[in-house]
Amino acid sequence: MSDNWLRHVEDVRQKHQQRLATAGPEASASDRLCELNVIEQVANVCQTTIARDAWERGQELAVRGWIYGLKDGLLRDLNTTVTAGSEAAATYGQALAALG
Repeated sequence: MSDNWLRHVEDVRQKHQQRLATAGPEASASDRLCELNVIEQVANVCQTTIARDAWERGQELAVRGWIYGLKDGLLRDLNTTVTAGSEAAATYGQALAALG
């Protein structure tokens, strides 16, 4: 993949290759890749100095992972809401486990 702006999606695909292989048909694997990308992006945002500094200052901040379904037009919460830096790892693990 040569487009730098898509590089992260390729990294997510490689990281979760096993999970994607068991997702079923190609359409399901594509949807699962999108969900995994949202979960990974939530984890990335939680690791930024901006988010960490805000939480350390006691500032109210919530990082949420939602996904829009092109097939049904629905916005779904992937249950990845993080409201403190100490929650990030557990929330990440729970979100991955919920995907199966």
